Amino acid sequence: MKNKIHKYDFLIVGAGLIGAITALALIQKKFKVLVIDKKNNISKDNRTLAVNANSIDFLKKLGVWNALKFNPQPIDKIVIKDDISKQPLIFSNQQESMGNVIFNKDMYEIARNKLINLGILKNVINYEIDDVLPDRIVYIEKEKYLFKKIIISIGKNIIFNKKYKGLKFNQQHYSYVGFVRHANDHKNTAYEFFTQDGPLAVLPSPADNKKKSTFIYSSKEKINSTQLQKLINKKIADSHGKLTINRLISKFPITPHLIGKNEKYIYVGDSLKSIHPVAGQGWNLGVKDIQTLCKLLDQYSIEDKKFNSIFYSRRMIESSIYLSFTSILNFLYENQISLNKDIIKLGYNILKNFKFLRDIFIKQAMGRFNLTD
Repeated sequence: MKNKIHKYDFLIVGAGLIGAITALALIQKKFKVLVIDKKNNISKDNRTLAVNANSIDFLKKLGVWNALKFNPQPIDKIVIKDDISKQPLIFSNQQESMGNVIFNKDMYEIARNKLINLGILKNVINYEIDDVLPDRIVYIEKEKYLFKKIIISIGKNIIFNKKYKGLKFNQQHYSYVGFVRHANDHKNTAYEFFTQDGPLAVLPSPADNKKKSTFIYSSKEKINSTQLQKLINKKIADSHGKLTINRLISKFPITPHLIGKNEKYIYVGDSLKSIHPVAGQGWNLGVKDIQTLCKLLDQYSIEDKKFNSIFYSRRMIESSIYLSFTSILNFLYENQISLNKDIIKLGYNILKNFKFLRDIFIKQAMGRFNLTD
């Protein structure tokens, strides 16, 4: 039927981790969903992902978590160190792990294969964002489609090229991600080191033993593999023992941003915002985007004209706080004048001496502390 119009509740643009999981969540809620993506290959992403307790609960409900091929690596303790305060801050939770580390590729394959099995993923689609609009005919593979809502879950660079309104920090950082093998047991401990050049996170990685970790280092300055190995060795040799860095290191730019309100689209994940990795919560915030969307669908009709605005206002609060906090933290460490050092020391002392604030930090790290509830 040449003139047939395929009608759907949602079109999701982008089948990355957040886009795919958004689709699975909406399918579970009985909505009719189609996902389009320009890629048809399995991800070659060799990085890992720190998934907090809230995200794990959500992924279990979607049937994704228990399907992982590689056993997740628990994080039982988080240690924060810097060169100013000298004394480390240690956080742990006695009831459950504070999160788990998994391979990006592992979850990506599971989520994407579920979309393929459901028959809702169309690959290698040549499209422009402006060509897909809600309640207007959209041509996909020469067929007509009509969507009530359109969700954007694609790379931020495409968003920036469209010059959409929002908050964007012009100071770009580079992140370096890879793996390191070490002689000592990592003891299920994650480390965060704050330096003047940039933060370094070292997390336990899934492995047959506990002698492999993953790292992410971000800085304004470019750094080579030799410099990176010296830095990591300096920070973790005492705790991890003799180490060897895998030469396969991923490098990518980070431009913190928050997209402004847009009546046409619903942004989720990295399309909506990206934050500096010092918080380690970027992907988990993307899961909260999906959870917020699902909650709103229990309260409002998707045909409500204010639906997009309500979603944006709900997510703007938490995203803005994270974006501001991480940016201020980076500024203080990168500009270590006397005043900034005093502010950093004060912050450490407050966390060290006030248990209720440490408890909030732990809940936040686990995704149990909801700023918008």
